[in-house]
Amino acid sequence: MRSALTIGACAFLLLAGACTGGATPVAAPTASETAPVIAPGRPGEEARTLSPSEAATAVPPEVANAADVRYMRDMIVHHRQALDMSLLAASRASSDGVKRLASRINDVQGPEIAMMTDWLKAQGQQVPDHHAAHEGMPGMATPEQLTALKAATGAEFDRLFVRLMTAHHRGAITMSAEVLTKGSHLRVQEIAEDISVSQATEIRRMSRLL
Repeated sequence: MRSALTIGACAFLLLAGACTGGATPVAAPTASETAPVIAPGRPGEEARTLSPSEAATAVPPEVANAADVRYMRDMIVHHRQALDMSLLAASRASSDGVKRLASRINDVQGPEIAMMTDWLKAQGQQVPDHHAAHEGMPGMATPEQLTALKAATGAEFDRLFVRLMTAHHRGAITMSAEVLTKGSHLRVQEIAEDISVSQATEIRRMSRLL
């Protein structure tokens, strides 16, 4: 009788998962000890998975180098000329599309100048004055071209504005491509990528204006 009771009790415990008479308990699932660390790529690059040793020391680059500072200074000068050209459109352009584009350039590049000025000051760097030299800077209009733009009106202004601003935007894209290769500061990289994308979009719009 005792033997029968023992066998019955063991069978019940086996069904309940608590009998240790030779049965191996199934381990409960546990979470992985390590989770992958994904590092976002630089602008235009894909993200990648970091190894544990890389993840332990991965810090976004926040130290500016000479290329970063030069880019921010030059782009302020570059943007200022774009604003000077765009301000002429309200009273001289005949195309509504040209006027809207010029207004957009003012709305976007004005705040970008302020942002880049703040960045330079935070880095302890000098902000270029309004008479800073720009010889050799890609896309900049010459004094003669600016004089011709100021003298033009109507359809003549529209054509000259689009031609000069297209070259101006292409110059900004060239400058941005350089700092994306040579710069080190993450915020500068983000600004350069934004400028490249926005100005390439505006070049496409200008190609359809006339």
